Order: sequence, then structure tokens, then C-alpha cells
Amino acid sequence: MIPDDRTPVVVAARRTPIGSAGGALKGCAVDELAAPVLRATLDDAGLSDVDDVLLGNVFGPGGNPARVAALRAGLGRGVPGVTVDRQCASGLAAIAMAATAVRAGEGEVFLAGGVESASTAPHRAWRTDPPRPYTRAPFAPAEAGDPEMGAAADLVAARAGISRARQDRFALRSHARALAARRAGRFAGELVAVGGVDADERPREFTLERLARFRPAFTPDGTATAANSCGVNDGAAAVLVVSERVRRERGLSGLRLVVAATGAVDPNLLGLGAVPAMRRVLAAAGPPDVVEFNEAFAGQALACLDAVGIDEERVSPDGGAIALGHPWGASGAVLVVRLFARLVRGGGGERTGLAALSAGGGVGVAAAWEVVA
Repeated sequence: MIPDDRTPVVVAARRTPIGSAGGALKGCAVDELAAPVLRATLDDAGLSDVDDVLLGNVFGPGGNPARVAALRAGLGRGVPGVTVDRQCASGLAAIAMAATAVRAGEGEVFLAGGVESASTAPHRAWRTDPPRPYTRAPFAPAEAGDPEMGAAADLVAARAGISRARQDRFALRSHARALAARRAGRFAGELVAVGGVDADERPREFTLERLARFRPAFTPDGTATAANSCGVNDGAAAVLVVSERVRRERGLSGLRLVVAATGAVDPNLLGLGAVPAMRRVLAAAGPPDVVEFNEAFAGQALACLDAVGIDEERVSPDGGAIALGHPWGASGAVLVVRLFARLVRGGGGERTGLAALSAGGGVGVAAAWEVVA
């Protein structure tokens, strides 16, 4: 397809290092995480004016963090901002929304992505007497089924016949790939140091024997453990979405959005939320060269990949969320940052990519991309 002037293209992509909750980035609020990434992403493209900022965020603190981060980044008081909550898919949803705005002619330059600070998110409580604290909002009405994510991941893995051994092998590969990528400097071009932190905190050396010693983390007979699941994390990621006209005028390379889709499934099987969206995207765009799928839980990720016929060996070539971490509102944007690093900066000849993830409530988002120069 020949792009027209309103075709949306990602021409820059950055992220913070991903920190563990209570760890290296514990002192940074969401706007403090997002602002330097917004600034660096815009500067990378040599642009100065932005039409809007769209950021995914799940845990707060509220008050439209996208607008707060835009102001902190010095983007100008006339730049608005909107915060998106599609749970774990929020960052990718924000990017897709920015692309839609470009296509609609609402503007030509948008910063989009996501941010999460599990470390600084406020405590929350229902206004009962006495107040009743809670750790997460409902993903679905109780009568529809609203399981905890870990328990749901165990259910999805069991129904799909994903063994504990296979999940542990998947986790081992994720950590090994992330460590190899860090040693080779493949993350260097995408990272923005924050608070003196310049490297991802979570990746570590594992063996299958060590992974096998972890006990089920969520249900007594489950297969998801603390080691074959993602962490609870802090981080931010952003991309610059511009029109094809701006990209061409500036002589920039980038990732053209081919197609994006959002879908949903039974909230009791929330880990499969990405499947209908992936099927629609793959039907329209065909098989990609590179796949970035959010590894919230190994069993859930494998069930989704099996359902759409993607070989697990092709996924997350430099490691995924099991190794790097899962800063909820940012994770979907991290996938696109990783695709940009691989396909545009990497120059390895791969030209197409898929980013996808499942989210609370049984929702999923997927997007297919193609290199344009």
C-alpha cells in the first residue's frame, strides 16, 4: 500500500530503564518518569511542536498525568494531554489513538506511550464506614467473573495444556536474551537515564534447575511462579507519531502503522484478550518478521501465541516482560519501542513487526508495523 499524507508513522521511540517496585526508580513519580522520555523522543526527531500527548496509566495518581508530564517536559503550556486506561494495554492503545488522530487530520505530531510507578501509586480505599482498602479496581462486574490475574493465568495455561516445564523454558529464554542484549548494547539507543538509573533492574541469570524450585505463586496446583511471571515495575515509554507528510518532509525513517485492532474475551480468561485482536491484525497484514508480545505470565503468553500460530522462538528476540518487567500502563508502548529499535535502528533487514498484549477485563490490543524510509 502506498502511504498517503495522513498515514501515521512512528519516527522516534524511547523508554526509561524498567525498575522493580520499591527499587531503583522508587523515588520517581509518574510525571518524573515520563517527562524525560517525552523530551528525548521529541528531540530525537528534531521537532519542537506537538499537537497532543497521550499516555497510558493504570494506578494513578490521577490528575491527567499526560498533561502534567507534558508541562514538566517543557513542551509548552499550549500542549494538552490525555491519560488512557485500558489496563495493561494502555500504552499500545494510546499509540493507536494517536495514529487515529493523525488519520483524522486532528494534528500531525503526537507523543504517545505510557507510564507507571507502582512504587509511588497512592493507596486506595472504598468509601465505606470504615474505609475498606483495595489493591486493584474491578476488571469486570463480580457476577461476570473478575478473577485475580495470576489465578486467571493458571486457568488459561491449564485449559491450553501449557506445562510448567514449557513455561520455565520460556522464562529462561526471556532472561537469557535480555542479558545478551544488554551485554551487546542493544538497549543503549532506546534508554533515557532517570535519577541516575541507566539499566533495567530485573534481568538475571537463571537455570532450569533453579526455575523448577519456585513454588506456584497464585493457586495451589498452578504453574505460574514468581520466576516465570513478570514483576511489578516502574517505567515509562513513548513514541513520536507523525503524519507521512511530516516524516517525508523531515527525511526520517520510521515504522508505518499498517493496521491496529482491539478485541475482548470472557473476563474469566483475561489472559487470552489479545487473541481476537491478533487474528484480525494478522489476517490484514500477514506474518511479521518480528513479534513483541507482552510476557505477563509465560503460560498466558504461550496460550495466545499457540492460538494464533506464532512460534514462541520468534517472540521477544531481546527478552520480554518476564525479564525486563511489566510497568502496566507503559508496557504496550515498550513493545513498540523495542520494535523500533530492532527494525529501524537495528538495520538487520527485518521490515515488519507485530506488537500485542492482553489486559485486565479480557481486553487485548494488537498492531502491525512496517519499516518506511
